[in-house]
Amino acid sequence: MSFADRYTWPERLRAGTLRAMSDDENLWYYCVSDGSVRQGKDARGLDRMGPYPDRETAARALEIAAQRNKAADDSDDDWNK
Repeated sequence: MSFADRYTWPERLRAGTLRAMSDDENLWYYCVSDGSVRQGKDARGLDRMGPYPDRETAARALEIAAQRNKAADDSDDDWNK
């Protein structure tokens, strides 16, 4: 699991691992409408997941989202006990 998978954006910001907005065209995105992985903001915003630092991570976008959702659901369950 990469650093980006384990930490929230504020933690990544403090750690200096978030990229500047001007780097967006060099980052990778997952397109939910057709399942493709693209470099840059080629797909429309509603169809795009990311950005991700590399193609391999973008290809795992749905898996990463599922892991994050499960962690959030588990946290909610713990909170409601």
